[in-house]
Amino acid sequence: MATRLRDGLVAGIAAGAVAIALSYALRLAFGAVFLPEIAAQTLFTLTPGEIESQLIASLGYLAKYSAITGAAIVNLIIYGLLGKLLISMSSRVDTRFRSLNPLIYSATSFTLFFIIALVLVGLTEILTTPTNITAMALQMIIPNLVYGYLLHGAAALQAKPRRVVCEARLGQEVSYRRRLFIKTAPITVVAATLAVYGLATLLASRQAPNKAVGSIQAPQGGDLFKTPIASKIAEHEVTPNELFYRVDVNVITPSVDVDDWALEVGGLVERPLRISYEELRSMPAVEEYATLECVSNKIGGDLMSTALWKGVRLRDILERAGVKPEATYIVFKCRDNYDVAIPLERGMLEGTILAYEMNGETLPREHGFPIRAVVPGLYGMMNAKWITSIELVNFEYLGFWQRRGWTNKAEYKTHSTILTPGKSSLRKRFGELPDVKPTSGQRSIIAGVAFAGDRGIERVEVSVDGGRTWSEASIKDPLSGYTWVLWAAEWTPPSSGVYRIMVRATDKNGETQTAEVSAPFPEGATGYHVIDIRVL
Repeated sequence: MATRLRDGLVAGIAAGAVAIALSYALRLAFGAVFLPEIAAQTLFTLTPGEIESQLIASLGYLAKYSAITGAAIVNLIIYGLLGKLLISMSSRVDTRFRSLNPLIYSATSFTLFFIIALVLVGLTEILTTPTNITAMALQMIIPNLVYGYLLHGAAALQAKPRRVVCEARLGQEVSYRRRLFIKTAPITVVAATLAVYGLATLLASRQAPNKAVGSIQAPQGGDLFKTPIASKIAEHEVTPNELFYRVDVNVITPSVDVDDWALEVGGLVERPLRISYEELRSMPAVEEYATLECVSNKIGGDLMSTALWKGVRLRDILERAGVKPEATYIVFKCRDNYDVAIPLERGMLEGTILAYEMNGETLPREHGFPIRAVVPGLYGMMNAKWITSIELVNFEYLGFWQRRGWTNKAEYKTHSTILTPGKSSLRKRFGELPDVKPTSGQRSIIAGVAFAGDRGIERVEVSVDGGRTWSEASIKDPLSGYTWVLWAAEWTPPSSGVYRIMVRATDKNGETQTAEVSAPFPEGATGYHVIDIRVL
């Protein structure tokens, strides 16, 4: 009996693994429901904003994928325990009815996981892909049907042969297992094929080769930016699409068919609009460089990147619709049910656009295809992706993150980061930067980036003695008034030992970044970036 129970657990886990992989492949291919995704989304929906901020600051997009991986593991364990229970119970059933076992296994599995899905849907406020209960039920049938048949087959193949009294009886046992294998093999092959497809799609979406954007040319800076390390940083002043940071509320990237998509513009407007993708791309276009940064980014963190965006000015669309005098906020609503609002005056600025291209390519699916908002001066959470509608309202609208305690003002804090020397995580946005170790008596370069949103950077200062004295660094001309700036300073350490290097920036309004350290939640991180370097 102990062996049978153990075999039942193993069979349940094996069949469950295929069912989960199949479910994931169906999610990617057809937008079907994926239970670990709903579980992960529920977890993040119910997690307080301050805690979620710490997770995002520490793990970035991996926070979401860690959650869905954990949920998938729990899903797998439940499948294993269920298999153990079902096989144990089936051993007591009259052998005349055991041919019904696959259907019984499938029905039981479906019922259990459908109930779990209903509970999760009831708890969560937002789903990755809107669906109804009937559709959810239909989409869960195939993976659980496969689970039932594979569980039945795996259990039979794992079971030890009974003692036989003649070779004929043994031949019947072998014949039975051969027939069972023939019956279950097609299901296994189909499920495995879909699982491989799903895994391949996942890996393809996560690849991040280190390559610069081909045709984009950055302006040339001073002599310091011709040094090997500073010039390497300058090569990635524009972040390649593959290296551009991502933080989404959804776990699996929404997929939008532009043939069925249109931008709805309504609310407090004179003329509600419905604009197709082709019509949007036929409107007068603008290109601009802009840096985006997540409000969860910690000082020295990697949740910021710069790209060349192409699209349509938001104000051109609003003027076409005719904004009513009482309107004060612009609400973006998105395919993944994300929502956020920006003040009307921000939306009417020249730099605020609805982008459909990124670094000379069609906007990638991961970054908001078919269109996303680019709102210079405001943290990334205000730059909505996968936009489906725009609504004008006459009150301060609180979006997805704002309802969880994050700021609705969301203006970028002035800050600066040391890329070299040191190990700042932001280095990953700049390709393979060499690891430079300063040496006593030899020339060394300290370099990095500074950012203040649409206020621009006036000055960057560096200290190598823990803030007792400061020296001004050289600044490379920015790509635009909406991007980070690169800075560099030459340093010859006089002797070996440990040096504390710090950096601070001043924006073009004359405001120097504060030294006061604060966490990202709820308004963005503040403080100096500080590193300790041992000079040889």
